Amino acid sequence: MLSRVLFFVALLLVPGVLRAEETPVEKVGFAKRLTIYLAKGPANACGAGCDRWIAIEGEIDRDAAARIRSFLLAMKDTQLPIYLHSPGGNVEQSYAIARFLRARKAVARVGRTNVPACSTGTQVDAACLKIKAAKGEVEAELTTRNAMCVSACAYLFLGATTREVAPDSVLGVHNSKLMFVVHGHPPPQAVADFRRREMVSADRDRNLFLAAMGISHELSELIRTVKFESLHVLTRPELYRFGIDTRPLPETLWAVEKETRPYVRKIAQEKKGDGSSFRMMEWRLFCENRDRGRLMFVREFDEGVAGKSTVVMMAGATKTIAFGRSPARFGKYEVWSDPVSSDSVQAMLAVPHLQVGESTPSSDARSDVRSDPKSDLKPGYATFDIDTTGLDQGWTQLLASCPAATAGPKPAAPIPPVVSPSVNAAPTASPAP
Repeated sequence: MLSRVLFFVALLLVPGVLRAEETPVEKVGFAKRLTIYLAKGPANACGAGCDRWIAIEGEIDRDAAARIRSFLLAMKDTQLPIYLHSPGGNVEQSYAIARFLRARKAVARVGRTNVPACSTGTQVDAACLKIKAAKGEVEAELTTRNAMCVSACAYLFLGATTREVAPDSVLGVHNSKLMFVVHGHPPPQAVADFRRREMVSADRDRNLFLAAMGISHELSELIRTVKFESLHVLTRPELYRFGIDTRPLPETLWAVEKETRPYVRKIAQEKKGDGSSFRMMEWRLFCENRDRGRLMFVREFDEGVAGKSTVVMMAGATKTIAFGRSPARFGKYEVWSDPVSSDSVQAMLAVPHLQVGESTPSSDARSDVRSDPKSDLKPGYATFDIDTTGLDQGWTQLLASCPAATAGPKPAAPIPPVVSPSVNAAPTASPAP
C-alpha cells in the first residue's frame, strides 16, 4: 500500500518545478518571464570599445532555457558580454542555461539595462517588454549599481567562463525550496520521506553542477546553511575564494552620480594578501567651475598600518594629479581631497589608465596588486592602475551644468559631506510573503 501511495504522489508532482526557487527577494521591477534582448548603448558603455551587449533579466520561468538557447544560437557574435539582472526562479532551467553558456565560453556580468524608450512607464510593463522583444538592437543604458543576480540566477551566472561581479552589484545565494502538488491524503510520513529524498537529490545535483563549473565545494556547503527565507550576499573574499570572480582589483566604470552636487564616480576593491580580505576604494571627481575640478579619494583605513599613508596619482609618465595632503579620517575611512586644474583633468581623460601609488611608514614597496618597476613614482611606492573608461563621457556631462570660472582668489572647497563609499547602497532582500 505504501509503495502505491508513493507512486501516486510522484505522479502528481508538478513537472519541472520540483526544485524551483520562489526567491525571497522583492520581485517588484522584474518581469515574470526571463527576457533576453540585444542592447546598444553609447561608446564604451560596457567597457573600452564595447557598446553592444546581451541583456538577460526577469524571473527564470519553466521555459526560459529554450528561449535563451534559440536567441543565442541566432547571434553571430558569440563574445558579446551578457549582463544579468534577475531575482531567480527555476533552478533546473538555470542549470540548463548555465551549461549552454559554458559551451559558448560566455562572458557574464551583473548589470542593469535601462531602455530610455520605456521612460513613460516601467522597465517591465507590457509596452516596454514589447520594445525589448522586437528584433534588432534596442537603444539602452547600462549600470552595475544596485544590479543583482540572486537565488537561481547565481547558478545561471556560474555557467560563464568569464565572470565579473562589479563592486557595486550583488550575487546572492540561498537554499532551494522543494515545491510539489499532492492530491488526496497520503500519509504525512510518506510525504516527508519523499521530500527528504528529493532534497538529498537536489543537493547532489547542485554539487555536481558546481564541480562542473569549476566552483569550490565550499559554496555548496554555504548554500545549505542559508534558509530559503533568507539570502546571503557573497562577499568579495567569498567570490574570490570560491573561484567565481578571481580578479585582484575588480572595478566599476566611471559613472555620473546625479546627487545634489553631481560627480563622476569609480569604485574598486583591492585584494590584500591571499584574498582573505579586500579594501574598498572610491574616486569622485567634482566640477567646481570650467577651470577647476576637485578629486576625492576614499578608502577603508588599514588598521595594520602605523602612521599616515601618502598617496599619489599619475596620468602618464610625468603628470602628477593628486594628492599632496594628509588624509582626513571619518570612521573606518580615509579621505583625500585636492583641487585639480582643467589641464590635469584633460591629462586624466587622455590616458587609458591612471596609476595610483601608495607609501606608508611600514611599506616594503610591494603591492598586493602589482608593483611597476618602470614607474616614475618615487621608490617605496606600491602601485596599481585603474581604468579611465567612462571618465570622458562623465566629465562632459558635468561640464554641461558646471558654473563658469570666476575672477579673484579661489576659495578652498569643503569636503563633500558624504565620504564613505557609495557601494554600500546595495540591493536588500526581504522575506517572501
